[in-house]
Amino acid sequence: MDTTEPGGIDEELERGYNVRAARDDYDQVVKNWMDRSGEFRARADGILDVAYGTAQRQRLDIFTAGDQAPTLVYLHGGYWQRGDKSAYSFLAEPFVTRGVSFVVMGYTLCPQTTVSGITEEVRRGFAWLYRSADRYGLCPERLNVTGHSAGGHLTAMMLATNWNAYESGLPADLVKAGVPISGVYDLEPLRHTSINDAARIDADAARQCSPLLLQPRPGTPVLAVVGGAETVAFHEQTNALVERWSAAGARAERYVEPDVDHFDVVERLADPGSVLFRKTFGWLV
Repeated sequence: MDTTEPGGIDEELERGYNVRAARDDYDQVVKNWMDRSGEFRARADGILDVAYGTAQRQRLDIFTAGDQAPTLVYLHGGYWQRGDKSAYSFLAEPFVTRGVSFVVMGYTLCPQTTVSGITEEVRRGFAWLYRSADRYGLCPERLNVTGHSAGGHLTAMMLATNWNAYESGLPADLVKAGVPISGVYDLEPLRHTSINDAARIDADAARQCSPLLLQPRPGTPVLAVVGGAETVAFHEQTNALVERWSAAGARAERYVEPDVDHFDVVERLADPGSVLFRKTFGWLV
């Protein structure tokens, strides 16, 4: 499989996209998220590890706020090769408290699968969730999506999915609105970084799985978020998505959450006092 061009890693792209290398405390950040999530799950009335497929990681954690409430589905980051849904339960608390059901979706990681395979899994998860929502106290007509980093990419891929063609009987607007956070929407640059050692994105996958090259459903509400202290690469990715998708007919808006980097922007999503939380809450259909 041809996953990199001759010449190997491009150092400028590596600095722009390998954001984990810039945080010496990365492991502590994730531990903090895990601890907070475990504490929330211990006292929340959640429905955990619900299978939407047969693979080990094809599981959902569901926190309901009422069968007519909007639902926000969260897709975690980790460049498709790290992370677990269990680290992100803490994000559910401020939403559920304010009347929004929250679902954290897991998926198989690279290199056990590919970015294309993950995209297909998440699509399968949304189709399953639409058909099974009533059983778990969710409203199938009010499914929204957000995600961070790789999850931001997957959020955009869901917004660009033709659900009518994907599976018979699904509505075109199965996913009502989306908030991709700190995502990569043109995958080509990643082919020239160490991130691709596990992601194994080849030229065809970079074209097929880049939301920037796909068409959103006209009129789809898209709030593309990036942290103010993130690298130029992530700002460029966000700007390009908003520009391209606005021209394609989406109701796309860019929002910069001030003073936070690629990881601390997640903290703002969990803070009901932040502008990011309030804008995300107000974006839901």
